[in-house]
Amino acid sequence: MIRPAPPRDRLQVRLPDHRIFEAPIFTSLSDVLSVAQEGHVPAVAATINGRLVELSTVLTRDTDVTPVLLTDGIGARIYRRSLIMLLATAVRELFPEARVSIEHATTTAGAFYCLVHNRDPFTARELEVITWHMSEIVSADDPILKVRVPVDEAVELFETRGESDTASLLQSRTKPDLSLHELRGHREYFQGYLVASAGVLQWFALHAYPPGFMLQFPHSDRPSQLSAIAPYPKLFSVYAEHGEWLSRLGIRGVGALNEAVDGDLLPEISLVGEAFHESQIARIATDIAAQRDRIKVILIAGPSSSGKTTTSKRLAVQLLAQGIRPYPIGLDDYFLDREKTPRDARGEYDFEALEALDVPLFNQHLLQLMRGEVVQLPHFSFQRGRREPGAEVVLAPDQMIIVEGIHGLNPALVAELPNDCVYRVYVSALTQLNLDGHNRVSTSDCRLIRRIVRDAATRGYDARATLKRWDSVVAGEKKHIFPYQEYGDAIFNSALAHELAVLRPLAEPLLLQVRPEHPEWLEANRLLSFLRWFKPVTADIVPTNSILREFIGGSVLETFDFSLRRR
Repeated sequence: MIRPAPPRDRLQVRLPDHRIFEAPIFTSLSDVLSVAQEGHVPAVAATINGRLVELSTVLTRDTDVTPVLLTDGIGARIYRRSLIMLLATAVRELFPEARVSIEHATTTAGAFYCLVHNRDPFTARELEVITWHMSEIVSADDPILKVRVPVDEAVELFETRGESDTASLLQSRTKPDLSLHELRGHREYFQGYLVASAGVLQWFALHAYPPGFMLQFPHSDRPSQLSAIAPYPKLFSVYAEHGEWLSRLGIRGVGALNEAVDGDLLPEISLVGEAFHESQIARIATDIAAQRDRIKVILIAGPSSSGKTTTSKRLAVQLLAQGIRPYPIGLDDYFLDREKTPRDARGEYDFEALEALDVPLFNQHLLQLMRGEVVQLPHFSFQRGRREPGAEVVLAPDQMIIVEGIHGLNPALVAELPNDCVYRVYVSALTQLNLDGHNRVSTSDCRLIRRIVRDAATRGYDARATLKRWDSVVAGEKKHIFPYQEYGDAIFNSALAHELAVLRPLAEPLLLQVRPEHPEWLEANRLLSFLRWFKPVTADIVPTNSILREFIGGSVLETFDFSLRRR
């Protein structure tokens, strides 16, 4: 029966598990989900009609809501970003003269490496006091507010506080206003959402790591636990070296990079960046050449889109200049026949597992080649899913085997070889260029944007397809690559200060093709918002042997073959 009804003063919230909650109109999303998620992993944000919203959102109508949890990728980023706000607020209240910057993340440990400015580094006792004060703010469950202000007002705020990197960044904003987040009267700018109140930020720790310290956060798969902190001296050394190089260029933040774009300085910055890369590769080649009497195998590994292929070829050129001829062996050719391939928890073939390779045969062939014997190498047919006979090879005395693959740093890959005959190179894009002191540029995001551009240009994948695969790619890296980062005899940092300015005009139209109705839209939209901080530049400033050419095309090394096969 249809009949008139009075206006309702209550609304319904429908969750994905079909539960329905009723609440008064103008109830905050935070209040609803605090009841709905009680006893479960707390929500840190939510999606409404496919759009990400903060929990401070006030509801005015019946709504379908999907909670965003700390166990989700988006939720983990919101939690970590909110922890930075908590840290900045506590430091401001305890040490008003100090300013903390977030330098980079340590993926395996689950922590940000931080530096303190305008005073001496924090002592262990001071870090204990800061930790206690942060816990006090969490216990009080103080709200984290969002305040809309004119850009000019925000720039003046950060200039007054001496935070020139943030002021410079915001000066390139094209919209007249922006949102700041406020906790206990302290305001900060963050690229992205924060939690609605401090009460959810229960899991964190501070650890002294001179000259800075670590802000530890939980992994998304273990949201209420903190892992043991392990030192990563080699990785930290590379980050520090890259940071010093950026400081010499005067580009430690995106605001400074944008000023360089406006000043037509990008060609010079590109040349200096390439020179820095070449010096790193030359240094590795010189180290290998100095040990040529014992080194017989070079293993190169790194996460997706780190530039391993170009690095291998540029290293080969440098080795040739040292009188060493590298001979490439493809690790993929040692895949087991398809029916022998192990399967993952979902029952699908796990091609990233070490057990998917015929490791004994690989070791046998390496030992035979090192002894100067003739070896018939295998060739894996991906179409047929089985191994076939390949070329017969014998190496000359001046040749050295070079192998590129995700397991290159894993000692189990070459367990039968004498350890002193192997040289391992870890390749990754370890950027130290951040938006500002509190907004990191994630190394994973840099590699993802590289891959989106390359996949579209060379593999026929659209951005949506690349985004859909990315979580499984990252999961494989965490399992097979990152635990072995410190095993490298050398680490090559393939990051370039200007690369996102070059990649933006290529990645942007690809990301814009992802539609709001697609599950990948949230991630595409996040990357678009991030890229818009970079002023775009054309690719003509990129030399033809650059790492970037592996992703944007036009590499002079694409057809370079350094194998010089001999029988």
